[in-house]
Amino acid sequence: MLDSKGYNTHMNTTDKLHKDKGTAFSNPSLYRSIVGSLQYVILTRPDIAYVVNKLSQFLAAPTVLYWQACKRVLRALALATSEVLWLTYLFKELKVSLVQTPTLYYDNKSAEALASFALLILASSLASAFDPSPLQDICVAIDEPKNAVFVNGKFCKDPKLARPGDFFLSGLDKPGNTANRLGFSVKNANVEQIPGLNTLGISAVRIDYAPSGQNPPHTHPRATEILTVLEGTLYVGFVTSNQLNNTLVAKVLKKGDVFVFPIGLIHFQFNIGKTNAVAIAALSSQNPGVITIANSVFGANPPINPDFLAKAFQLDVDVVKDLEAKF
Repeated sequence: MLDSKGYNTHMNTTDKLHKDKGTAFSNPSLYRSIVGSLQYVILTRPDIAYVVNKLSQFLAAPTVLYWQACKRVLRALALATSEVLWLTYLFKELKVSLVQTPTLYYDNKSAEALASFALLILASSLASAFDPSPLQDICVAIDEPKNAVFVNGKFCKDPKLARPGDFFLSGLDKPGNTANRLGFSVKNANVEQIPGLNTLGISAVRIDYAPSGQNPPHTHPRATEILTVLEGTLYVGFVTSNQLNNTLVAKVLKKGDVFVFPIGLIHFQFNIGKTNAVAIAALSSQNPGVITIANSVFGANPPINPDFLAKAFQLDVDVVKDLEAKF
């Protein structure tokens, strides 16, 4: 495609894309891979969102017509000489220093130079701090990759095969078992329990606390959390980063109170009441993840060198070994 003719527009307005129009494309996996990559390019090129959305509707059985439309997007990304300015600003945002002033090419040289960069973007896994917005109505998770497309986190079932059960979970009304050393229990409602959450960027948990029970210091690497107390009294808080002097932001919450834990920051909840407590939390990721600080540090497998941890935490090495034995 490096020698291909470029286009000024991302989509031919006269093309009528339809699932029954045209012959089947011989390499549907390539089509799905490129369309999936274009979904990430939208993060920096929102002007292609509409056409990528249209192309995403035909992932199950793409035809040659859809493939041609897909290649047109790539050619349009590679064409305009004004893209040099956009690339310069992009490098600046990414804190990449340019060793020399960008060279402006004309005719097919422009397409060749910029197409190389466009294909580099497509071949790379562009990271985002948040779940990307879905480009289709639904994308139900499926464990079988055959005839599916890898979008973000889970393979997607054919939307026509989606069922109400893909979007449903029961049981959050029932209390969890808090008979453990920390006196708390978590019931998840994420993409593992509700496949229909795939690509939607949201999940929930129910948390039960026995008296003096606690959800120990932990962090969610991919999500902000908003917690609502349904019953009981909780002491909750989070600690800011080193840049903000590790400041503790804490509050006592009662029934009906709400508290937010920013993404990535260490936080906790502690039941300071004399009765059981219950909370529901929503998180801004289909799969927020959790890192419990004590478990990660003292329960690592294989274990972290106790001499190193003793110095890091300013503890006696025997104390560290005892902590590692408990986790």
